[in-house]
Amino acid sequence: MLDFSLTDEQQATRDLFREFADKEVRPLAAELDREPRFPAALFRRAGELGFFGMRYPAPEGNGADLLSYLLAVEEIARGSLAVAASCTMQSLMGTFFVQRHARGELRQRLLAPALRGEVIGAICMTEPDSGSDLFSMTTRAVEKDGSWRVTGRKTWVTSAPVADMFTVFARTGERELSIFLLEKGAPGLLVGRDIDKMGVRASPTSEVSFEDAPACLLGTRGAGMESLREILCEIRLMTAALSLGVARAAFEDSLAYSRQRKQFGKPICEFQAVQAHLAEMRTGLEAARALVLWAAWNSMRGAENTEGSQMAKLFASEKAVEICDRACRVLASYGYAAEYPVERYLRDARFTLIGGGTSEILRGNLARGMTR
Repeated sequence: MLDFSLTDEQQATRDLFREFADKEVRPLAAELDREPRFPAALFRRAGELGFFGMRYPAPEGNGADLLSYLLAVEEIARGSLAVAASCTMQSLMGTFFVQRHARGELRQRLLAPALRGEVIGAICMTEPDSGSDLFSMTTRAVEKDGSWRVTGRKTWVTSAPVADMFTVFARTGERELSIFLLEKGAPGLLVGRDIDKMGVRASPTSEVSFEDAPACLLGTRGAGMESLREILCEIRLMTAALSLGVARAAFEDSLAYSRQRKQFGKPICEFQAVQAHLAEMRTGLEAARALVLWAAWNSMRGAENTEGSQMAKLFASEKAVEICDRACRVLASYGYAAEYPVERYLRDARFTLIGGGTSEILRGNLARGMTR
């Protein structure tokens, strides 16, 4: 029997990050969107609260369960999806392969400081002509005189302008992907132009290029795809939790507005057209949350969860955009004004349609799984 009631520890985690979002993140969200900059102080604060180590065991991490992590992600995203994007990059993709494969001095020097938020990590997979089709990437790594050298170009690298370490996927054979680690200042590593984005503007994103750059192999040669699959379901559930956070913020703000905004002598929440929007928003939000909880529950009990995580990410991200759009409709002209956050929510929410696999890719994956 399914039981999605929270344990005392999970409830405490949600309360901790809800307070962080309400008191520290949300008050700065609009400013960070108007004047985009990496939220360094909030990032460090997330590290102090233990967010970056939640999914890793002791001694470096705190070994929280998956649901606790997703609850924390949702709360931070409710405060600011941009801040949450930077923090989740650090807590999973930016540190996972170091935690999984680095050993000795390299691990000691980088991992513990990264989980405190003192060393910033980035992951380099996407290329200008290679997105979902990873085997089409042109970045290559070759072994020269006993060391690895990486040459290529990556784009859409979250946190690149502030990163201290870069996890890089590169080809080491015809259909062979391997994972490498490069550190800031490495010869041949260049952080290129910033990408000016529609939303999540306080999460800096840039191009990164490598020219015969010295690199450290993480794990086994050719095991890149296998290593990525270890974390892919969790990335998708994390993106679904980001979607829940921004959708919840949009619903709560539009509901509050509808109660205080009066037209024709009564609050607009009493008009049937507005009520229809609110009812659809609430239903979509709760349905998305139930699907994410179900997928997380499957993962936590050790079940194979590729389809579940894809469905949760697909549904939650699509509903997030719909809910944010409905919130803008409830506010009408004010939903188009930058002085109200709902227009930012709508811009930010579109980010969730891409991260963790586009909706189109996920639909194709799910359909192929059903029709084989």
